[in-house]
Amino acid sequence: MAINVKLQAFEGPLDLLLHLIEKNKVDIYDIPISLITEQYLEYIQAMKKEDMDVTSEFLVMAATLLDIKCRMLLPKEVNEDGEEEDPRAELVEKLIEYKLYKYMSFELKDRQIDAIKNLYKKPTLPDSVKNFVQPIDYDELVGDMDLSKLNQIFKSVMKKCDDKVDPIRSKFGKIEKENVDLEQKSQYIEFYVATHKRFSFRDLLEKQNSKAEIVVTFLVILEMIKTGKVEIIQEALFDDIMITSQVAA
Repeated sequence: MAINVKLQAFEGPLDLLLHLIEKNKVDIYDIPISLITEQYLEYIQAMKKEDMDVTSEFLVMAATLLDIKCRMLLPKEVNEDGEEEDPRAELVEKLIEYKLYKYMSFELKDRQIDAIKNLYKKPTLPDSVKNFVQPIDYDELVGDMDLSKLNQIFKSVMKKCDDKVDPIRSKFGKIEKENVDLEQKSQYIEFYVATHKRFSFRDLLEKQNSKAEIVVTFLVILEMIKTGKVEIIQEALFDDIMITSQVAA
């Protein structure tokens, strides 16, 4: 199909393709690939005749169009979901994305043009107006207000501030993470067990400096019970737990 070619500058192969689609008034989602490829190649040839530089991008797109045209003649490929794949899908996606950015650039250009039309007038107020200060009548401002009323207003404001304070959360302190060296604590307890053949579990816990150390000590003793390094005895309910070392000195 012969077309009248009027050369114009295109920013790239996608710009030329978009021009051809709009020129032929076809659906971008259903591109007649044979027609568009033919017209695209005629544009390329016309550009050569005018001694214009044909960039590699235009030639790559020409090869892509020919590849799609060949794939359209072959049986359609099926993806993993059993759906037929359209060889034009990737090209359509690129064209839609390019068209979006192109029209966004037009919008920005229009806003730039409109912004140029905005004119501003420098302020020309006389000094008497600029320096004018509204006089304040303190007697009228204070009115019948006295110290007693001011005190009541102050107490009312302070009460509202107190009501906004959470009575529980406001008493929370700063929670800081406490680090306990598990290996070092284990070595300390093993040494303690080795040097104290029989001792009170309560006494051992009271020697710790924090809750975290008490928890770690408890876990270490449990592990030593499991491995048979110590034996525990509690003669009656709620009695002190006695620990006996099973490790040779």
